[in-house]
Amino acid sequence: MRLRLTPRENSFYAYFTQAAGNLVVGADLLSQMVSNGNDRTALAEKLKEVEHSSDEITHSVFKQLNKSFITPFDREDIYRLGSTLDDVMDEMEAAGDLMLLYGLQELPDEIKQMIDVLVRCAGVTAEAMPHLQKMTNLEAYWIEVNRLENEADQVYRRLLKRLFSGEYDALTVLKIKEVGDVLEEAADAFEHVANTVETIAVKES
Repeated sequence: MRLRLTPRENSFYAYFTQAAGNLVVGADLLSQMVSNGNDRTALAEKLKEVEHSSDEITHSVFKQLNKSFITPFDREDIYRLGSTLDDVMDEMEAAGDLMLLYGLQELPDEIKQMIDVLVRCAGVTAEAMPHLQKMTNLEAYWIEVNRLENEADQVYRRLLKRLFSGEYDALTVLKIKEVGDVLEEAADAFEHVANTVETIAVKES
């Protein structure tokens, strides 16, 4: 165990936990947008509010980082974790905004499946963040997120196959594909969060 002669700033842990909690809320709102077309405008507005909250948390992380002399782990990793958590929320909010913008009432099952993967990614990420402080019980987290990201990739490929099967007109294909692209990027961003946590855990072990 390392000997610490000065206290460390531990508020980062609370920020990361709050950011991950927002991802759970955001993913749930995105799921509701797919299943409830009538309330889509209100749900998209709530999703935007959650995205703004995540932005504020990220700014707080960076502000605290700039004024902290002693940090709980590497400064670059704190910055990267804060950024990647924010990236996930940005992608989810963008997907919701596109669904509303394009007026996509009926979406393929593959879109719903990709969002379900994001819901599960958000859940395991939120469960993992509180364990950062003691660096315990984290390996199963990044393994699961990697598995889920692979699942999202498989669903995305099935989506492309369906879109180019002739089932939809060309304009609708472009609209749905853009939503699918953003959802895939959200899954990738979840994996980036998990990879960052793994890097931190390895350095601190």
